[in-house]
Amino acid sequence: MDKSWLTASAAAQGRAIAEGTLDPVALTEAYLDKIASRAESPRIYARTTPDRALSEAMAAHDRARSQTRHGPLDGVPISWKDLFDTAGVATESGTALLKGRTPDRDAEVLANATAAGLVCLGKTHLSELAFSGLGLNPITATPPNINDPGAVPGGSSSGAAASVAFGLAAAGIGSDTGGSVRIPSAWNDLVGLKTTSGLLSLEGAVPLASAFDTVGPLTRTVEDAALLLGALGGTKAPDLRGATLTGTRLAVLRTGAFEDIRPEPEQAFAAAVARLAEAGAQITELHAPEVDEALALSGVLFATEAYGIWKDVIEAAPEKMFPPILDRFRGGRDYDAPAYVAGWRKLVELRAVWADRTRAFDGVLLPTAPTLPPNVDRLLSEKAYFVEENLLALRNTRIGNLMGVCALNLPTGTPSCGLSIMGQPFGEAALLRLGAAAEAALT
Repeated sequence: MDKSWLTASAAAQGRAIAEGTLDPVALTEAYLDKIASRAESPRIYARTTPDRALSEAMAAHDRARSQTRHGPLDGVPISWKDLFDTAGVATESGTALLKGRTPDRDAEVLANATAAGLVCLGKTHLSELAFSGLGLNPITATPPNINDPGAVPGGSSSGAAASVAFGLAAAGIGSDTGGSVRIPSAWNDLVGLKTTSGLLSLEGAVPLASAFDTVGPLTRTVEDAALLLGALGGTKAPDLRGATLTGTRLAVLRTGAFEDIRPEPEQAFAAAVARLAEAGAQITELHAPEVDEALALSGVLFATEAYGIWKDVIEAAPEKMFPPILDRFRGGRDYDAPAYVAGWRKLVELRAVWADRTRAFDGVLLPTAPTLPPNVDRLLSEKAYFVEENLLALRNTRIGNLMGVCALNLPTGTPSCGLSIMGQPFGEAALLRLGAAAEAALT
């Protein structure tokens, strides 16, 4: 088999399998062989599932021969963030607190993907309990960054991104609570889709903050993201044919998104927006004071729920945790129930204001991350630097979670600099069509 297939898009692999020019068994074996041979692999995969993968690939091979394929990605091998339950295989969510935790059935999204014919290669590393946008995890492993060997990959879906960027999976499935799909996608030059909360099932996914947790793919192309969205939900994928930027109305979010931005992502964003305008998009600047108000609620909403979920487990053995992540969880102790309830009531009001303000636009644009991937050694040695960089990395992506919308990261062509497009709640089909047109303009 031509090894270039290992870095092809998932959609291209699926088409080749359908045409009979690519064997899913040979493809799966090639991925498993590459994973076994690459020095970076133990930092990317927490564990592989070769027996399952080969069994699923053989079944896909038989379906392809009999022309009974289950979908356009039947036989395509992908990775799964190690917070999605896999029957009989440890799912530890990047923490020693859950070492040896082995569920007896698959997460619902994994079951849906398996029913669509996708092949499970294994489980990828992540930030501890998914509570960091950096991807630094000295407890289990810190995956590599495709653009800078000394930098973090972004998190919390760090291994998911690395598995695709390093050619060790056709796509990766991650989760996004405050930016955990989009940041590693941006910092590793991938497409990343944050879905609307409630669109895809969280059953069998280890939670961080359930009110904000979402499931999403990290991929090479927007087409791949659309096809995987359909597979994860057990539904038909959005139709991207004929997507165009001509006549679309896009807003550049100025409030809250550009403070302390570094030169590289700012310049990459400006150049990307100019290309979208050249392709026919109408660009308007947007000022939305409700964004700053919502960002100010982050502590009471995210940390309080996270600590409420994990308090008993954490406080039974806090010494097992990476101290900066332990501190983030314990930040949830600072708020009482009335503050949490008041915070949510206020956020609901702000979401309504945001919805009215953005209704006339097809999408809202902002830099995915206002900073480049920071250095691993400095993050480990300087506590204040870890806190500062983590908060800055998550600042822009968190807006989408707070406003309850779907969002898409696209590579800009500048390494580790992504462009985000935010859509409307449950507007994934429209967002992906817009993303496909934007992708064509940017590449």
